[in-house]
Amino acid sequence: MTAQECIKERRSIRRFKPDKIAHELLSGIIETASYAPSWKNTQITRYIAVEGALKDQIAQEGTAPFPNNGKIIENAPMLIAVTVIKNRCGYERDGSFTTPRVASQSFCLAAYEQGVGSVILGIFDQDRITSLLQLPEDRELVALIPIGYPDETPEAPRRKPVSELLSFQS
Repeated sequence: MTAQECIKERRSIRRFKPDKIAHELLSGIIETASYAPSWKNTQITRYIAVEGALKDQIAQEGTAPFPNNGKIIENAPMLIAVTVIKNRCGYERDGSFTTPRVASQSFCLAAYEQGVGSVILGIFDQDRITSLLQLPEDRELVALIPIGYPDETPEAPRRKPVSELLSFQS
């Protein structure tokens, strides 16, 4: 699979088969995702794989701002909590802030290459899930990614034409 095929064919998956994700497979996905560029090579992203009762508790107690996300999490065999180390990416040595962080696209593309579906969820009760995961003070929860083997094949959404996305200046 080429990078172009991976980017163009990957879809957000919200319905999953019940089959579990092997921990070894997930380790390989994380290894691939670890090569994603990071500002000044800070490599601040940390992943927490959540299964079983805790995953279901997060689905039930941590998705009040958008309850449909709870249904997606319950349906997935595994939930990835994407966290970052606070005050490293985008910060200079003197503590001044330079640039914000980026999303989890590399993880999702690496998963897709292995036949694993995913969807990035950004609406959730950050405080409640941070508490449930017992995150240390230096960590921040930035995204939830339910993963599993797809039980749907969504069509590609309409894309904007390049003429609308690109401009040239000189």
